[in-house]
Amino acid sequence: MVKLMQTLPLTEEDKKIAETLSRIKYKIAILSGKGGTGKTTVTVNIAQTLANMGYNVGVLDADITGPNVPLMFGVEDDNMSSQDEKIQPVMAETVRIVSMEFLLQDKKSAIIWRGPMKIKALKQLLADVNWGELDFLIVDLPPGSSDEPLSIVQTIKDLDGMVVVTTPQNVSLLDVTKSINFAQVTKTPVIGIVENMSGFICPHCNETTYIFKKDGGKTMAEEFSLDFLGAIPLFSQICEAGDKGRPAVLLNNQVKDIFQRLVKKILEKIEIEKS
Repeated sequence: MVKLMQTLPLTEEDKKIAETLSRIKYKIAILSGKGGTGKTTVTVNIAQTLANMGYNVGVLDADITGPNVPLMFGVEDDNMSSQDEKIQPVMAETVRIVSMEFLLQDKKSAIIWRGPMKIKALKQLLADVNWGELDFLIVDLPPGSSDEPLSIVQTIKDLDGMVVVTTPQNVSLLDVTKSINFAQVTKTPVIGIVENMSGFICPHCNETTYIFKKDGGKTMAEEFSLDFLGAIPLFSQICEAGDKGRPAVLLNNQVKDIFQRLVKKILEKIEIEKS
C-alpha cells in the first residue's frame, strides 16, 4: 500500500521567512525573460515612485550574480549592518535595499555559484533581514525562468504578481513570452506588461524615432489577454540618471509622470486581484 506523504514540519528558516513576509502587505516581482530590457531601471523607478507616494518600500535585488540595484540608487559602496542578529537594509533615498552587492568586499569579483547556493542566499536575504513593516516589497529578478525566479515564487507563496518588462522587438518578445509561460506554469498572477525603450525621444526636437519597432509589448498584452501597463520611451535622461545613482523619477518630470501613470495602473490591478 502506498502511504500518503506527510507534510514536513517548518524549518527555523521557513518560520523566519513567514514572520518577515507577514509584515509586508504587497509583494511584486519584476521579471523579463531577456537581459538588456532595462528591467532593473523599471524596478528602481517603480520603487521610488511608490516611495514618493508615501508608501514604505523595500527592494530585494534577487539577481545574485549580477546585482545592479545598489548602483542605480547610488549606494553601491555601502555595506549592510547587523543588529539583534538581523541584517539591516541599506537606505537609499526613502527605499530599503538588500543586495548581494553589499556583501562583496571586491565589487568587481564574480559570484560563481551553482543553483543551490543562489537559492540558499535568496532565502537568507528574506529570513535574516529586518525588513520591518513594508507596504511593498519589490523583487528585481534576473533574466530567465530558472533558479532565482523559481525560488522566489516558491518562497513567497502569496506573491501578488509579476510585472513583465519587454522591449518592442521580436527577439525580446520571444523570450518574454517564456516569462509569461513561467508565470502560468507556477500559477503566479501577471499584473501586466511594460514596454521599455519604446521609441527614442530626441532631446533637441522632441521627435520620436522607433528604433526597436513599435507597440510590441502592447500587442503581446493583447495576445495573452493581459493588462498593458504603459510604454517607457528611450530617454537619454534615464540612462544618465542610472549612471549618476539616482532614480530618473527624481530628476526628470516627464519620466516622473510616465512612472506615476504606470504605478497607478499597478495599484488598481492589485486591488482588483485582492477584491
